[in-house]
Amino acid sequence: MDSPHTQEKDTSANPSAQVSDKEKVRAGQEAIKKISQPIRKKLLVAEFLTVVSGILSIAPYVALVELGRLLLEPTIDHSKVRFVVIALISAYTTRIFLYFVALCLTHFIDLSLRNHMRRKIAERMSHAPLSWFSSMGEGRIRKIIQDDTATVHTVIAHGPIEKLNAIVSPISLFAYALYIDWRLALLAVSTIPFHLGMYGLTMRGMNEKTAQMDTKLSNVSAAMAEFVAGISVVKAFCKVGQAHKAYIDAANEFSKFYRAWCMPLVSMSVASFSWISIPVLLIVNLGGGALMFNAGWVTIYEVLTTTLIALVLPGAIITVVTIAWSYQLAGSAAVRLVKIMELPTIPQPSNPEIPTGNSIEITNVSYSYGSTHALKNINLTIPPQSVTALVGPSGAGKSTLASLIARFDDPATGSITIGGIDIRDISEEQLYSTVAFVLQEAQLIRDSVRANIALSLPQASLEQIRQAAKAAQIDDYIMSLPRGYDTIIGEETHLSGGQAARIAIARALIMDAPILILDEATAMADPESESRIQEALTTLVRGRTVVVVAHRLASIRGADQIVVMDNGSISAQGKHEDLLKNNHYQMLLKLSGCKEIEA
Repeated sequence: MDSPHTQEKDTSANPSAQVSDKEKVRAGQEAIKKISQPIRKKLLVAEFLTVVSGILSIAPYVALVELGRLLLEPTIDHSKVRFVVIALISAYTTRIFLYFVALCLTHFIDLSLRNHMRRKIAERMSHAPLSWFSSMGEGRIRKIIQDDTATVHTVIAHGPIEKLNAIVSPISLFAYALYIDWRLALLAVSTIPFHLGMYGLTMRGMNEKTAQMDTKLSNVSAAMAEFVAGISVVKAFCKVGQAHKAYIDAANEFSKFYRAWCMPLVSMSVASFSWISIPVLLIVNLGGGALMFNAGWVTIYEVLTTTLIALVLPGAIITVVTIAWSYQLAGSAAVRLVKIMELPTIPQPSNPEIPTGNSIEITNVSYSYGSTHALKNINLTIPPQSVTALVGPSGAGKSTLASLIARFDDPATGSITIGGIDIRDISEEQLYSTVAFVLQEAQLIRDSVRANIALSLPQASLEQIRQAAKAAQIDDYIMSLPRGYDTIIGEETHLSGGQAARIAIARALIMDAPILILDEATAMADPESESRIQEALTTLVRGRTVVVVAHRLASIRGADQIVVMDNGSISAQGKHEDLLKNNHYQMLLKLSGCKEIEA
């Protein structure tokens, strides 16, 4: 039976999951509703102001009719004319003011929502399993955080107001046109059905095509981000043409899709908009209005007023179409945002326990990245205050096993205990005060050297920080910088791989955790830096339970136990001398350049 802590792996965030285009559209609409739910009441205030503003849009046309009637009378009543003009100015000023306030409200709401989303995303990602980052990729994650939150801006800050205004204003104007004369009102909208009919033909399958377009654009963005992130390595090995092939292929795929989709629509779209073009509207409304005027049915100022109304109605249609397009684009972005904000996190214990020692016990542990079985039924005991080295070829599962001890993710089956307590029953704060790690690539933040070293102990004094840096063989270099420990990494100085590794070692030293995980800590260092890192590591491992992931076997010959891993399993374990007759270990010695392969 599996451990009671065994959990199902969530695949909802997997970008490769296949869903139909119609399902994408529905999911996008639901996601937009879910994202806007916390701000729904605030949006209602802005929408109410927009409705009032839309109704007031009839003010100029009412004034035009009244002024026409007053000015065509035998005796002009100047006081009434003045009243109409003042009423017009007041009503139109109020309309503009209310619309401005509504837009300001939605923009403030949008800023608040984006801040909320980014904070929630950061909080979720900080507790997400490592497998999620591997499945998503850096480019896709960056697109969600940067691009998708900006895409949703349109449907929050502009969409509700502009769409509502584009509906309320035309309805109000058409209602007023009916009030003037129902025949002129019908004439004002007579060409719109022809436009809508032809335009509807061009819109068939638009939702599904938009969802496809967003997916393909997403692929382009992700490929470009990953290409740029690795450009230094690409250029160093003269592989530019080969490395950017993924980006070129994604861009070409999008280009072919977009051309095949849009080219046939152009002529139909142009023809549909010709029905609501200004020349056509003027001919229809002025021509038809002139006939009605000659028949004595309407007045000239009524004809002019309804003609002006006819000219502004198509603009509202175009606005609604544009906003609808924005909603379609934002739908896919909203889906990704909802998924990441609801990302399953590594569960925390409700009643955390404290380990009573520093031994590590790994029992029947298996782990997978999607369909790839990274670890298979691993059993391993690591005694307290001992050094255990994990060796094996690339992809053997060494780093995965080490990361599970630090609980970067939970195993699919089995358990890992520290001091007799399952790590899933240890609080996050307690676990990371017990386990320190130095990774293959030192993860430094864009902050001062001092802040980077004291990341796990923010209250540390400068003296404590310097002691850790001295033990890590990096104090001399830091003191040579213009601002010493206050120098900003990434702005005022750029560190080599070896220097960054020693900063990470100083960070682990100041943490003073009883268990230490070293994942190829010297991998990014030059030979001179490597010797200094080894000196720092000698200080770091003293008196601690240490797990070392290593490719260079010469550095771990003195380990208390060496665990040889192959294809996700343990093939052998023991001291260096005990393993010399093991075929896997001999092969690793040869590959690492060690001459000694015999006892």
